Amino acid sequence: MSRGVTPYRIEIPDADLADLRERLLRTRWPEAETVDDWSQGVPLAYLRELCDYWAERYDWRATEARLNALPQCRIEIDGLGIHVLHARSPHPDALPLVLTHGWPGSIVEFLKVIGPLTDPAAHGGDRADAFHVVCPSLPGYGFSDKPGRTGWGVQRIAAGWAELMARLGYSRYGAQGGDWGTSITTSLGQQDPEHLAGIHLNPPIAAPDPDTLGDLTDAERETLAALELAQQWEDGYSMQQATRPQTLGYGLVDSPAGLCGWIVEKFRAWSDCDGHPENVFTRDEMLDNVTLYWLTGTAASSARLYWESFRQVQSWFSESTSDTVDVPTGCSVFPKDLPRPSRRWAEKRYTDIRYWNEPPKGGHFAAFERPDIFVDEVRAFFRLVR
Repeated sequence: MSRGVTPYRIEIPDADLADLRERLLRTRWPEAETVDDWSQGVPLAYLRELCDYWAERYDWRATEARLNALPQCRIEIDGLGIHVLHARSPHPDALPLVLTHGWPGSIVEFLKVIGPLTDPAAHGGDRADAFHVVCPSLPGYGFSDKPGRTGWGVQRIAAGWAELMARLGYSRYGAQGGDWGTSITTSLGQQDPEHLAGIHLNPPIAAPDPDTLGDLTDAERETLAALELAQQWEDGYSMQQATRPQTLGYGLVDSPAGLCGWIVEKFRAWSDCDGHPENVFTRDEMLDNVTLYWLTGTAASSARLYWESFRQVQSWFSESTSDTVDVPTGCSVFPKDLPRPSRRWAEKRYTDIRYWNEPPKGGHFAAFERPDIFVDEVRAFFRLVR
């Protein structure tokens, strides 16, 4: 390692795991919902069952071992320690690729795709598609430091990623992102075009083009209707995190059951799961992610990214031609993700779309839900720009 890059290994104290179990067993539960579906949130019976599994059968040490099997480091960027999974391909001519997660995701979203991306030949692919994978935890997330002052928004993180890739010795690289990763990767495309081979997004940030509103396609009408429904019934979490993340954090950092409900609701609402999260995620997979938030105490610090940048990103979704991105761009729009912009809307911002696809399956957590499709999408785009 060089240039301030320090090797890192995850070692959670036994006492922290014992404390988690004790808190789960002492949860003070509310009464059951007054409906027979998820319309008031996660049903009591399901969350109690999931938290009982978490307390009695879930094995964090297995996940810790999976993470520690990958090379990790911490590197100081702009005064903040950033935790990074850095898995180099066995093929020296591989393209460096920075993968950026969002909320309520984490680096565990990518555990099923790192192997196929770094060593495609070992997973039935072509070695020509190999990547050196760089997977950082966002500031305030996972094992990265929590910002102690304001200012760590989307643009600053993107600038940090450009420095990160340079410090790791990569003069030309690709970038991929979803959720907050979409915004950060878009900003990276604006800030560091001379070093980027291209960016891949799921989905792109694109507002409805006013010029098309009189001639909408059926898919565009469905997107607008889904956005309106989400504004009425699904967006409360974002307004709370964008306006009062500190107040919210007291409960989520103190109660593992509360944190579990807050995150698992999104696994159900945003995935292509046909109404139940366990149709696409195992319990262990969901709890891997929730436990990472719990053990690192990052419910409040992660939510602050909404306070920093949510209004700006909202403006990107309402202004179709501002802040154009001119680097080669690939877009994968999964059927259960939201938003689901059309290509003609996206072309107003991304001026060099080289790849566009709408896969038949998948939702917001593409790499986590459908790792095979995700890998195929990433490979397909970057073949065009290597």
